[in-house]
Amino acid sequence: MKKSLGARTMPMPAPVWVVGTYDREGRPNVMTAAWAGICCSRPPCVAVSLQKVRYTYDAIVARQAFTINVPSQAHVKAADYFGLASGRREDKLARAGLTAVASELVDAPYVAEFPVVMECRLRHTVELGSHTQFIGEVVDVKIDEELLAPDGHPDVARLGLFVYVEGYWAVGERLAEAFSIGKEMQG
Repeated sequence: MKKSLGARTMPMPAPVWVVGTYDREGRPNVMTAAWAGICCSRPPCVAVSLQKVRYTYDAIVARQAFTINVPSQAHVKAADYFGLASGRREDKLARAGLTAVASELVDAPYVAEFPVVMECRLRHTVELGSHTQFIGEVVDVKIDEELLAPDGHPDVARLGLFVYVEGYWAVGERLAEAFSIGKEMQG
């Protein structure tokens, strides 16, 4: 039997993404946002939901761009710190010993040491209530070359990804081939 927990957000696996922006003075800043995900295939778009009080909020509005940086498990401490500290008061990248790289395609920085980055141009802003959802069109995805499989796709087993579910959890083993295993149930 299922038990009702009421209307609330649930601890479902959420990607741990680090949003990169420049503030109004051009200083690089990052923040961790687990309320994010893919929202469209064509054009490729991702969404991140932020509260207006966040320093990153004004930066996205001003610059009309952001990056999504995907940390590996080796950077879980930095990713957590990026969600605790404010760029208003400190240089989070310097404190973490990480490097901001200027995107050549959008007006936002990315984290050099993180294995995957999506460079996004702001496409839509949606007011939802306590949060505003920023929808960014992905203009490029960059990945560390050594993490590519021979077929040119990311080798997920080597990326060292982790997710947020009321704590950080490592992404585990591959269970099945997508768009294939379910065919066994087709009539």
